[in-house]
Amino acid sequence: MAEEPKHHHLFHHKEDDGPKDPEKEMKHHKHLELLGEAGAVAAGVYALHEKHQAKKDPEHSHQHKIGEEIAATAAVGAGGFAFHEHHQKKEAKHELKEERQHRQDY
Repeated sequence: MAEEPKHHHLFHHKEDDGPKDPEKEMKHHKHLELLGEAGAVAAGVYALHEKHQAKKDPEHSHQHKIGEEIAATAAVGAGGFAFHEHHQKKEAKHELKEERQHRQDY
């Protein structure tokens, strides 16, 4: 009998249900939180730049206003991502605290 062909996917996600290191997880979420904050700041600055360009260049103001709205939306999204990662970091910190408490008990 012929073997079935293996499916090749662009993204391979490994499902790991084993125990995770809470300290590494906390550092990971902290890093992602900082990236989200940086993205929010960058998008906000770009939105302000586009707002300035809309006033400065009235001939293309509509295009600049659209760019401003898109950048503002990206800033809100990045801020939400940073907020989400902040809470993930807090959960990992809580798990780390519980693990350390558990080790002290034994």
